[in-house]
Amino acid sequence: MSRIGKLPIPVPAGVTVTIKDNVVTVKGPKGELSQEVNPDITVTLEDGVLQVARPTDEKNHRALHGLYRSLINNMVVGVSEGYKKELELVGVGYRVSNAGQLLDLSLGYTHNIYLQLPPEIKVETKTERNKNPLIILESADKQLIGQICAKIRSFRKPEPYKGKGIKFVGEVIRRKSGKSAGK
Repeated sequence: MSRIGKLPIPVPAGVTVTIKDNVVTVKGPKGELSQEVNPDITVTLEDGVLQVARPTDEKNHRALHGLYRSLINNMVVGVSEGYKKELELVGVGYRVSNAGQLLDLSLGYTHNIYLQLPPEIKVETKTERNKNPLIILESADKQLIGQICAKIRSFRKPEPYKGKGIKFVGEVIRRKSGKSAGK
């Protein structure tokens, strides 16, 4: 049995779940999300608890069982609490600002990078004196916020020699020593 798949998903107060034609829709205070589920996997709602079940122990069914349970759980947590990611720009002259959903990144290239964010994501930028600039992203959709963070990070990945780049707050970069001194 899938250890993840057989765990029940508690539905908190203020969150409504509807299951219709293999589509699970979750609505809560932070928004509304929906996920199409494979027809082989059954999702049931009883007494405020969601259960995900599979028909057989085939390898494909076992994989889908845990996958859909995780996706549905992420949706329930997202619409009730939401997800928050913080990115930090480490490097001299690295700056960030936003005008609404347009993110303006200055990362040491000859030009600024502009990124239009989807409306489902709330963005905030902080620039304090003697501290690294921060990008704070909030959303109900865990997949979308992770994808946007990966896209922003891909503009300047943290490098191991000086530690410059865009990293998550609290992330530890493995550092390397530079060239060893000659004779």
